[in-house]
Amino acid sequence: MTGTRIAALGHYQPAKVLTNDDLAKLVETDDAWITSRVGIRTRHVAGPEEPVDELAAHAAGKALATAGLAPEDIDLVIVATSTAIDRSPNMAARVAARLGMPSPATLDLNVVCAGFPHALATADHAVRAGAARRALVIGADKMTEVTDWTDRTTCVLVGDGAGAAIVEAVDEAAEEETGAVPGIGPVLWGSVPEMGHAVRIEGTPPRFAQEGQAVYRWATQQLPALARRACERSGIAPEDLAGVVLHQANLRIIEPLAAKIGAVNAVVARDVVDSGNTSAASIPLALAKLVERGELPSGAPVLLFGFGGNLSYAGQVIRVP
Repeated sequence: MTGTRIAALGHYQPAKVLTNDDLAKLVETDDAWITSRVGIRTRHVAGPEEPVDELAAHAAGKALATAGLAPEDIDLVIVATSTAIDRSPNMAARVAARLGMPSPATLDLNVVCAGFPHALATADHAVRAGAARRALVIGADKMTEVTDWTDRTTCVLVGDGAGAAIVEAVDEAAEEETGAVPGIGPVLWGSVPEMGHAVRIEGTPPRFAQEGQAVYRWATQQLPALARRACERSGIAPEDLAGVVLHQANLRIIEPLAAKIGAVNAVVARDVVDSGNTSAASIPLALAKLVERGELPSGAPVLLFGFGGNLSYAGQVIRVP
């Protein structure tokens, strides 16, 4: 049977960094107020000349280089984003054009902050079904472009960036004979439609808004059980996880959640401190950084779990490439 694995990762953030002190010059806030409530100290901001597809293409190029692959080796491109202003060509097609890919299938997926685990699962399913041989999966968002910079409850949260993963087929039977485990575990996904209003990007021009307390209560009360179910689907006990990469929304959500999940031995991603909330980019961005720094060894089991807009959630256990 055909299985899948993540062959390589890549990430990219714009050069410009916005500190909490910088924000204090724009709105009534300060470093102590921001760090005490969300744990964020800096975030990266893309300029007008850096669209979402450029961020995505940089991260994708890095993943391709790490894997030693050429653009023509990819036959499916999926971009998870909620900040694509133009409707067509979609972000995946624009990324494919930037990288010179000859004829991949291209699709965008908008599940906001849970976008990357949804996109990863979609690629996993496509490769397992034989519809694709090798997929490029990207989470990319330019949240600063949909932010009201006079609203201190939201402008302190956001940042821009992209993260990418290459998903490829493996012989699952051969992997089992060697004692290896599947590289991408079964997804647990769903939504809470009646809470769709809790995180929004609406209007003309589109603007990000959220009901922070509602999201906080849902995440801290409901998400631990969902995350444990994602682990069960992969046959991994939470205490055996080497890493936990949750959507990087708020440090006050991330740290208690990892403890409630039972991931007592795991490295917990805290990239929100340096990058802010980058929506669909946050999970692959944080994961790629941990791997690049050598904090997660090859083959180690890591839980990915996204939640937020719609209110949607998705998660799976993957093995580090």
